[in-house]
Formats: sequence, C-alpha cells, structure tokens
Amino acid sequence: MNKAQPLSGLLVLDFTTLLPGPLASLMLAEAGAEVIKIERPGGEDMRHFAPMMDGESVPFAMLNRGKQVLTLDLKSEADRSTLLPLIERADILIEQFRPGVMARLGLGHDDLRALNPRLIYCSISGYGQTGPRADEAGHDINYIGTTGVLDLQPGPLERPVLPPVLVADIAGGSFPAVINILLALRSRDQSGQGCDLDIAMTDAMFTFAWYAMALGAVAKFPKSGEMWLAGASPRYRLYPAKDGKIVACGAIEQKFWEMFAKAVGLAAEFVDDTRIPAATRDEVAKLIAAKTSDEWRPVFAAADCCVTIVTPLEEAMRDPHFVGRGLFAHKVDVAGSSVTALPLPIAPAFRKPL
Repeated sequence: MNKAQPLSGLLVLDFTTLLPGPLASLMLAEAGAEVIKIERPGGEDMRHFAPMMDGESVPFAMLNRGKQVLTLDLKSEADRSTLLPLIERADILIEQFRPGVMARLGLGHDDLRALNPRLIYCSISGYGQTGPRADEAGHDINYIGTTGVLDLQPGPLERPVLPPVLVADIAGGSFPAVINILLALRSRDQSGQGCDLDIAMTDAMFTFAWYAMALGAVAKFPKSGEMWLAGASPRYRLYPAKDGKIVACGAIEQKFWEMFAKAVGLAAEFVDDTRIPAATRDEVAKLIAAKTSDEWRPVFAAADCCVTIVTPLEEAMRDPHFVGRGLFAHKVDVAGSSVTALPLPIAPAFRKPL
C-alpha cells in the first residue's frame, strides 16, 4: 500500500478556469488533495482550446488530470445551495473571477467564513482584489507590460519579441497560490483558523525585476538591453550558428568566459569585454556563425563553460537526462488515448503514484 501523500484528506473546491488556477489545483491534486472542479454548464473555456483529440481538449486534460467535475450554474440559487455541504467541509477554495464577483454570488470570503472558519480562501486575479487597477482586464502580456518586466528587453523596436512563456500566469499566479496555500495550511495548524489569500499575478512580476530594482536603488534604472542578463553583455547572449540554430552563451563568471573564449578562438584583444562590449559581441557572433551547431556541440561540451545549443521541445523531451529523471513518466487519458502528463515541480515522493 502506498503511504499517504502530504495533502491526503484535504478537499479543494476549484472555481477557476484557463491556466493559473487550474495549474495550482493540479499541483495540489498531484500531492494528494481531493479537488472538485466547479464548472458552468457547457464547461469552462479551456475545454474548447486546441489541439483536440476526438473532440476533447488536450490542454484541458493536462491541466485538470485527477480532478472531479461538478457542473453548477452559480447564478442559480438552487445550484448554489448544493455547494453548501461541500463548503462546510472544504479546506481550500480557489477562485479566479474578477474582484467582487464571488461576493455578488453570495460566495465571498466573508460569506463563507461564517459557514467554515477553517476555510483557506484563495483568490487569483491580475491586479489583486484592491487598488486602482483591481477591475482592469488583462492577460499575461499586460501583466508583464505594466510592471516593467517586458520593458527590460522587448527586442528591437521594429521587431519586438513576445516571450514564449506565460510567466505572469504561472510564476505570478499558480506558484504563489500554491506557496501561500501551503503556508496557510501551516498557519491553520497553529491557529485553527482559515484565511483570505489575495494573489495578484502582477505583484510577483516585480520579484523578477530584482536586479533592475537594485540598479535603480544605487544609480539609475536600466533601459532596454542595458542589463547584463538582458543583452548588454557578450557573455550572456544568443548567437546564431552557421546552420541557423542558436548557441545559448551563459559564460558569466570569468573562468567560464575565459574557457569559452579559448574554445571559440576569440582573439586576446576581445577577451576583455569591458573595453568595448559591442566589439566583443560582434566578434563572438562572427566566430559562432562560421560553424554549424553540430560542429560547436562537442567543443562546448568539452569546455564545460555554460554554453549549450538551443534545443527544440520535441528533442528536449527525448533527452536521456530528462527522461531518466522521470519528467514524462506520468500519463493522462484524452479521448481514450494516453498522452504525456504535464511535468510538475513536485518531488516524486510527494506526487501521485504512476
């Protein structure tokens, strides 16, 4: 018999949709919690997101593995009344409506605290439950755009770059929600009382601007491309190889930089990159562009200088290192077919058994 998981015996009511909340409740479910996903008639929006397999959304299946579904019309008094027994015994509630919506439905924190004082009530929103922007609509691009993060390196003005990861949704919504829910559970162990958690996706974006804020505190806030890790240093850049693949150079420390310089044959006059950084950058770019990624791969592997070749996702998922660590061992059923479940940052000892 498998030993109990850390969150076994806890009940989570999940009123969320799309990505931030469902990913948070997925992590709780994978750690042993019972999660009941409350959906409106017709299902939430993610159920209609491509790609589909026989009419079922693969993204929805990945984000909602292992959850129960309860369909309710929250505007219906009769349907809301069916929630009461669940609310009375729930440990955690996660909602992702605009501020005030749950309260108008009679399901706000103050309403439910009277029914269940031990309830941990977690609200995820873009700008938080209070403040001038609280009611403002937005998505990930808006959240990183309004907090200064995107401005640190949006790419050239004529060709701005859209980040490939939804950092606000996941790192500003899902992860802080889970972290604070776990802290709230520990606090409840001590006090016996639940609490109200206000998770604003934008709040955590300032955490990602830690170095820019440090620079601003002592000198001036950096403009686009002026930070070492955002384009200013030739030691931390992307360099195209001859075959069109990209070399990711992260040789920040002096020992790694010197090893890298030796590996690519960088002339001594350019090794001191503090003298004319742009000249060093251009020379490195010329050297990298002279060979293919397959020619560079063994060179950088031997140098062990924090330089790698950018790998497509489908290749990365076949990498023996990641496969060996069990990242893709879990599966999820979609329309009768088995697909790779979403890897989660939960220790294998705590995660739901295969």
